[in-house]
Amino acid sequence: MKPAPFRYVAAQSVEEAVSLLAEHGDEARVLAGGQSLVPLMNMRLARPAVLVDINPVEALAYVQANNGHLAIGAMTRDAALERASAAVAHSNLLIEAARCVGHPAIRNRSTVGGSIAHADPAAELSAVMLALDAQFVLQSKAGSRTVAAADFFQGYLQTSMAEGELLTAIQLPQLAPNSGSAFVEYARREGDYALAGVAAVVTLAANGSIADARLALCSVGPTALRVSSAEVALRGQQPGAEAWASAAAAVKAAVTEAPSDIHGSASYRRHLAGVLTERALALAASRLK
Repeated sequence: MKPAPFRYVAAQSVEEAVSLLAEHGDEARVLAGGQSLVPLMNMRLARPAVLVDINPVEALAYVQANNGHLAIGAMTRDAALERASAAVAHSNLLIEAARCVGHPAIRNRSTVGGSIAHADPAAELSAVMLALDAQFVLQSKAGSRTVAAADFFQGYLQTSMAEGELLTAIQLPQLAPNSGSAFVEYARREGDYALAGVAAVVTLAANGSIADARLALCSVGPTALRVSSAEVALRGQQPGAEAWASAAAAVKAAVTEAPSDIHGSASYRRHLAGVLTERALALAASRLK
C-alpha cells in the first residue's frame, strides 16, 4: 500500500519544527529516521496530514560527555551511537543495545530519539534508557521540560509527550563507581524483533556485596519494563548464581503482560526473560570497573 496524501515540510531548525507542530496539532507527525513511521503510513495505520521532517536539523545529532553525564541528540543515528567513543566509555548497555537494532542498513538511518518517541515495547533502547535512569528533554513553543524515562513510557506506542512537543535530547547520568552493565536479547534471526531482551546494571559495595542493581526488559509487555522487585531482591546479596536466580524469579513474577504470538507464547517469553536476566547480570558483574 501507499500512504494517504500528506503535506511535507523540511524543518531547518528546532524552532521551526516546534512552530509547525504547534500550528498543525495532532494532524502533524515528526519524521526522523522513518524506520517505524513510514511503514505505518504505507499501511495507512498512521495518516498524518503534515509530515515535519527534522533530518535537516544537524544540531540534534551528537553524542557528548559533559561533567560525568552523557548527552545524546535525538537525531543521532543508531550506527553513530554504536561507534561513539563517549558512548563506549559510558556504558556497555548503549553499545550492545544499539548493535541489536535491526541490520546495519537500518541503523544507518534509524535515530535514537525516533525509537524512544515511537515507544515500541520491543525497542532495545527504551529498556536501556529505563535501566540508565535517562532524562528526556522535550521542546515546544511554550518552552522545554525534562521527563524521566520512568515517567515517559505510558503504554503501547504511547508516551507522556504532549501535543506540539519534540524530543530533542537524552541525558544519561554517569554510572556509580564499581559498576558493570550488559544488554542481552534473544531473537529468532539476527535483525528480527527480540522475543525478550534484558538491560542490567550491577554496582558493588566496598565489602563485595551488591549495593545497587537495575533491570529493564523489552518485548515482554505493552511498554519497556523496569523490574524494581528484582532490584530490591539483589541488594545486599553476594554476586553469583544464587543472586542471579533470585532476580530471575522476581522478573518472571513481574512479567504479567507478555504478548503471545506465532513466534512465542507468553509463558515462553516469561521463561526467556528469566534466563536472559541471569545471563545479563552475570555479564554485567564480570565487567565491574
